[in-house]
Amino acid sequence: MKSKEIKQARRSDGFPEDFLWGCATSSYQIEGAYDEDGRGLSIWDAYCREPGRVSRGQNGDVACDSYHRWPEDVALLSDLGVDAYRFSVAWPRVQPDGQGPSNRAGLDYYARLVDALLAKGIEPWVTLYHWDLPLALGQAGGWTVRDTAYRFAEYAAIMYRELGDRVHRWTTLNEPWCSAFLGYEHGEHAPGLRDRASALAATHHLLLAHGLAVGSFRSRGYVGEIGLVINPATPRPATRHEADLAAAERASVERTGLWLNPVYGLGYPEAYLKARGADMPVKAGDMEIIAAPINFLGVNYYNEDAVAEAPATPAAPDGYRFVPTALPKTEMGWDVVPQGLRRVLGNIARTWPVRSLYVTENGAAYADEAAAPVAAETQSARVHDADRVAYYRGHIAACRDAIADGVPLKGYFAWSLLDNFEWAHGYDKLFGLVTVDPRTLARTPKDSYLFYRDMIAGYGLE
Repeated sequence: MKSKEIKQARRSDGFPEDFLWGCATSSYQIEGAYDEDGRGLSIWDAYCREPGRVSRGQNGDVACDSYHRWPEDVALLSDLGVDAYRFSVAWPRVQPDGQGPSNRAGLDYYARLVDALLAKGIEPWVTLYHWDLPLALGQAGGWTVRDTAYRFAEYAAIMYRELGDRVHRWTTLNEPWCSAFLGYEHGEHAPGLRDRASALAATHHLLLAHGLAVGSFRSRGYVGEIGLVINPATPRPATRHEADLAAAERASVERTGLWLNPVYGLGYPEAYLKARGADMPVKAGDMEIIAAPINFLGVNYYNEDAVAEAPATPAAPDGYRFVPTALPKTEMGWDVVPQGLRRVLGNIARTWPVRSLYVTENGAAYADEAAAPVAAETQSARVHDADRVAYYRGHIAACRDAIADGVPLKGYFAWSLLDNFEWAHGYDKLFGLVTVDPRTLARTPKDSYLFYRDMIAGYGLE
């Protein structure tokens, strides 16, 4: 229970008393132990071994070694003062081939983690899928085939059965746009295909998997809430010209309406599909399954782009182009636009009947200064990351503004607890509140960790 002093501090900085403060990670990015205790291979294990796919040929074989060092990470979360920890389950650690009997060692790992979090008063938020599809399913067609959705529902049922008495907040998928489009159309993520039809098929099957998993949760009567996490985009028009305003609307669909329209029972955006001459592989009853009611929507936000009208082409059928800006950039080359978070939250709240919103990821990659000793009496080290502190300050203030606007925003999760494997960028891009020494795997909190600790306590925006 939070103290009266902290509750008062939260009220004074514009956040409700019951606002949820958390931190987020994902399994492939931090766990390591890729071949231990019965874990099967994932599509990312295979993708990382294809030459040229990942920066400097790096992989998640060891990552942050959280499979072994999770007690250290739970201690960091406890010292940070978070209310909740959002982490994902590695499907191949639970079902090595994506179907069939479950792997008891894998289930026990997550049970230990959940129990340790609860013992510290930290609520576990479990994401069922954060991109590490079992390789056997990937080789059978992955998300381009309908069967994968049914295998996902079976896996989800296993996790509900194992942890449903202790875990009361579940998310089905994390950023399915990335799985479908970066994985199957742009070739930047596993499995590395470049085929639009495959991306659209994957979109439908991911949404079907989501709906089946929600239905499974509801039918079994588990106590708790379940939702979906997307990475929406509402690019801003480069000018006030009507053509650019319309282009910005079109630019938002693939990352936002393509997912939320079906989830909220509105079907797929017809203009988007028409521009591609595409039909989704919908069968009778699919759209009703996809529209199973959810309790909350998670929003992952990092940046906001600017767009202008452009001629439609087969490669870019929506008729827009990204344009340069004078805004500061993160190490990912992304614009730093705190008020873009306020805008995207407001757009979702106005457009779809969302019950509750959470910012489930927000953070920035910067090149941090090396750890250096501080005052002798603390016998600790410090990593200075002033740019990241400023990024968090601005974006958390934007959350406060969104709440003042009437957006039903209930919580915020910083990305990420640890510097970790950043997908195709390997370990070159650092998002963590805590640095991880690549040789020793020792954890060292950064200034942003201390800032976020103060923020959670109610003092960060003073």
